Amino acid sequence: MIYLAFIFHMHQPYYKDLLTQETELPWVRLHGVKDYLDMVEILKKYPAIHKTFNLVPSLLEQVEDYVNGTIKDKYLELSYKPAAELNPQEKEFILNNFFSVNKDKVIAYHPRYYDLYFKKLAKKEFEVQDYLDLQVWFNLAWIDPSFRQGFPELAKIVGKARFFTEEEKRIVLEKQIEILKQIIPAYKSFSESGQIENTVTPFYHPILPLLCDTDVAREANTKSPLPKVGFAYPQDAKKQVDMAVDYFRQKFGSAPVGMWPSEESVSEQILPFIIQSGIKWIVADEGILFKSLKTKKRDTKLLYQPYLLKRKEGELNIVFRDRNLSDMIGFVYHSWKAELAVDDFMKHLSEINNTFKDKDILVTIAMDGENAWEYYTNDGHDFLSALYQRLSDSKFIKTTTVAEYLKNNPPKRQIKHIAAGSWIYSDFGKWMGNPYKAKAWEWLALARKELEGDINIDKLDLAWKQMYVLEGSDWFWWAGEDPDGSFDKLYRLHLTNFYNIIGKEPPAYLKKPLTT
Repeated sequence: MIYLAFIFHMHQPYYKDLLTQETELPWVRLHGVKDYLDMVEILKKYPAIHKTFNLVPSLLEQVEDYVNGTIKDKYLELSYKPAAELNPQEKEFILNNFFSVNKDKVIAYHPRYYDLYFKKLAKKEFEVQDYLDLQVWFNLAWIDPSFRQGFPELAKIVGKARFFTEEEKRIVLEKQIEILKQIIPAYKSFSESGQIENTVTPFYHPILPLLCDTDVAREANTKSPLPKVGFAYPQDAKKQVDMAVDYFRQKFGSAPVGMWPSEESVSEQILPFIIQSGIKWIVADEGILFKSLKTKKRDTKLLYQPYLLKRKEGELNIVFRDRNLSDMIGFVYHSWKAELAVDDFMKHLSEINNTFKDKDILVTIAMDGENAWEYYTNDGHDFLSALYQRLSDSKFIKTTTVAEYLKNNPPKRQIKHIAAGSWIYSDFGKWMGNPYKAKAWEWLALARKELEGDINIDKLDLAWKQMYVLEGSDWFWWAGEDPDGSFDKLYRLHLTNFYNIIGKEPPAYLKKPLTT
């Protein structure tokens, strides 16, 4: 029997400016109405499917900002503004940003939106009605198809397709907030029913091993560049873990059992913090397993089972994802017809089952739970519906949460030393792989030194929060690889805010892009 554990990871960077309460980018709101709620609600149709969802606290905090109306979103404000009252700068912003969605799988499926797209490419003048229709379609197209069809008011607007009114636009925007309000309660409800397990990531999605010591990058890759000023604050890594567990307990009424370390990044140094927090299991990439066991070739007999990390602080279970199957769903199947993709996936599982014959094994699929679906037809619903039905009917596959499986199948093998690395090439190159990334860590280390020793700062709590935000992984992921500079700008904004919060002049280098 194959016990199949899906773990879908839900995350967005921390976009909010802590001083102005403005969000630089709208992706929490837009992915919130497209991905987070429907991904769990689809399971109502498939009660036999059990899954694990990993929810990053900093994402949920930003969702709550929208629900509570405590955030300013320029994209949302310009969506609400009557089209007839838009000034030239606002019109330019809308034209430059309101086509920010997949062209082939989203825009092209809505004729009026597609017409507007080509009108913009042709640099034809937009009339007031064009701007109004664009305001509506940008926000409507991001809403998941199940909600566009499920809410009668939205279905009517979709059917109308063009010549929208300001009142119809208001309905679309209010429905977005209505959807966002349901996200946390839905995950709590499904968890209480036992159909899903909710897990957590360190609060602001930091790379824990690099917080403990940036020199660990050399343990994973001896050629990795390093910052001139190293960052080594294991206490911050522990704090990020503890804050996440506390937040989860507040929102869901119980402590999390599982944790997805940010970017599946692990090292020996982070294990005590996770064990001490009460977490019972974590997930990592298969490459970490084979490095830890010093196995040069991929061996599924080693892969399809949990392991025990027994340390002086206690015990921690660890499971490893099947990289190939995870990446097929995440990066490949979107270009296939849904039925053919599901056929292929089931074929892989059948071959695995035949290899192991009568043995019970755990196959773990761990992947991004949001970004993949934009590239699928119908936001992935055709694929997921066909997949869940086939899995529900299968005689040799049983879907499970990780906690369910571990309860009845404790690990039989131990790992004495876990190799340092992440899901990408089993190292930390994505966050420390070029001089710009190293420089970003250097800037962070210099800022972090300001919080050492006796500190007399009026807004100390806010300063710490800003520092924890700055420790998030996304700024370093994009450093030196940021196509439009938006993440570089946001990182420098957060750093500038930090210095302003502690009452010091921000360094002059923060006024220029990192790559200069």
